[in-house]
Amino acid sequence: MKAVLTERYGANDLVQLREIDPPRIGPKDVLVRVRAASINPLDSKIRDGKVKTLLHYSFPLVLGNDLSGEIVDIGSEVTRFAKGEAVYARLDKERIGSFAELAAVSEGAAAHKPSNLSHVEAASLPLVGLTCWQALLELGGLTRGQKVLIHGGSGGVGTFALQLARHVGATVYTTASARNHELVTRLGADVAIDYRQQSFEDVAKDCDVVFDTQGGETLLRSFSCVRPGGLVVSVGGVPDAKFARSWGLNPLLVLALRLMTRKVTAAAKKREAHFEYLFMRADGEQLAQITALVEQGVIKPVVDRTYPLAQAKDALAYSESGRVTGKVVLDVQ
Repeated sequence: MKAVLTERYGANDLVQLREIDPPRIGPKDVLVRVRAASINPLDSKIRDGKVKTLLHYSFPLVLGNDLSGEIVDIGSEVTRFAKGEAVYARLDKERIGSFAELAAVSEGAAAHKPSNLSHVEAASLPLVGLTCWQALLELGGLTRGQKVLIHGGSGGVGTFALQLARHVGATVYTTASARNHELVTRLGADVAIDYRQQSFEDVAKDCDVVFDTQGGETLLRSFSCVRPGGLVVSVGGVPDAKFARSWGLNPLLVLALRLMTRKVTAAAKKREAHFEYLFMRADGEQLAQITALVEQGVIKPVVDRTYPLAQAKDALAYSESGRVTGKVVLDVQ
């Protein structure tokens, strides 16, 4: 089968399209003929080796974290799916590889593809959808009448988060460039903040939840927007010591991360707020709930560009350009 892989950590020019053997499946896996796979910032971080302290892979490494396609084979213990069914999934973090014609997916990570979406549209959703679900609902407990600030509302995560926050009935603030204000308002933002012209902390105040996708100074400034007792949850920047301990990382690394994130810890303490660093997990049951929302018309995918599998390197480069609105997807068909 054809697959997009890298033989070592490094820059985008190391990415190549090669013929390799199909993956083997275990008793609780399904083998999926990939029809589409989306590009996520995590793919570039994995390629560059920026998360190698958290995730340990062997080489050659087939890239790609989520997909949509049809099941062509099932393991002996699989009970939820059958051959020929259309599914989508965020692959388990220990075993990625969706930038290929075939991929092995654990039964627990997959869900039936929304019937009203194409494979390209469906592939754009699993990783960002689960990220938003776990950040806003699972960790944030966001409910009707609460206030939420979502950074980067026009990005892949942001376009989903806006729709989910609107669905639960929250008042939604978001940061976005002026050219994307019409889009983010349509998706669910009550207040769109042009980060080039305004300081978001002057506009969004006393939020119950702040969802940070940027890290760095944006994360630190976000504590000015959250109410005492509220939550700032981040998928950008550096994991904190609490997260590192929960992953069972080396005590020396835990100490290093504690020092690197001491400003975040101090900001949370000063505001009397909570902070959570999120590395989302695959979850087929949550993804099935997302399927229901998609089929009800609550969530609609936002796809910027598609590329064929052979142009995955170009797709990764465009994803890193900072110009993407919504998602970039590989059309493997």
